[in-house]
Amino acid sequence: MLDILHDYGLILLIGEYPHGPLGGLAMTLILAAAALLLSFPLAVLVGIGRTSPIRLVARLAGLYANTVRGLPLLLLVFWSYFAVPMLFGKSINASLVMLVALVIYESAYLGEIVKAGIEALPRGQSEAARTLGMGYWTTLRKVILPQALFNMIPSMMNQFVVVVKNTSLAYVIGVDELTNAAYQVNSQLLTKPFEVYALLAMTYFVVCFALSRAVAALEQRIARTRRSRPA
Repeated sequence: MLDILHDYGLILLIGEYPHGPLGGLAMTLILAAAALLLSFPLAVLVGIGRTSPIRLVARLAGLYANTVRGLPLLLLVFWSYFAVPMLFGKSINASLVMLVALVIYESAYLGEIVKAGIEALPRGQSEAARTLGMGYWTTLRKVILPQALFNMIPSMMNQFVVVVKNTSLAYVIGVDELTNAAYQVNSQLLTKPFEVYALLAMTYFVVCFALSRAVAALEQRIARTRRSRPA
């Protein structure tokens, strides 16, 4: 395994860069971070829609969230792979196609996190804002969302761990991320599939474990911040 790291470590880490496209673990993390950032605004809209007092808006947001969450991510990847080029009228980079699928998928899950964050706040928060003359949108923007989004930071970070693992499905459409890089290494070695994929599993574990520890530390910090606030 050490020999594989010595000979192919850079391929697993950054792909063929700088002599070719960026890939490996670097592409995995870039895809995951980009998907989380791009899906966040849409997720906020979904979460607001899910808690909207307008029944039609709440039902449409719920239909979107439940439909997407009820589908396998792999199916969304395939749909994006064929649908996105049709919409744009030309061939699209496979990494962009995977990013579109991840954004659609994560916006539904993050939307449920936003919904839970909004509903977890005491009703007195919104009632107090209304007594001060604030309208629905002003209350949402100045009182509800800042608290809800702050409270859901650990949940978002946990979702980032999930996205990192989900990027492995990009392998099926040829995106040069970590799993695809391991496949290329195994194709060159041929005789060490167990070692290559064990190394792949260890890499995912180390990355996800480090992120999980960061989430735990963040949760403790948020808990201390809550305790330090005046009642």
